[in-house]
Amino acid sequence: MLALIGFALLAALVAFHTLLAGVLTRFFRLRLSTTWGWVVYTAVLTPMVLLGSTLLFTGFLGVGSGVDLGSPTVVAAVLVFLPVALGAAIDYLYVPPPDEYELPDTQ
Repeated sequence: MLALIGFALLAALVAFHTLLAGVLTRFFRLRLSTTWGWVVYTAVLTPMVLLGSTLLFTGFLGVGSGVDLGSPTVVAAVLVFLPVALGAAIDYLYVPPPDEYELPDTQ
């Protein structure tokens, strides 16, 4: 039963990381006016944020403590790189580009 709760918490953490990666990708796409700037920031800063979150949740708070994923490489792949790829893909493929929004003129 403890492993089931740990797995559910781990799945919730993956979903939270995917949401966070999507929001960070969107933020970089909106704020950076360069062509490749948002890609570089998404590829460099988003994994750093997710790694810090992973260390906080799995280390200090003990989320997913009943689940054995094997090596730390698998944990990093599941909790950091998979959410970065999913979050960026969701933002880039399913959310309209920032150029399509019409903003009112500020005076």
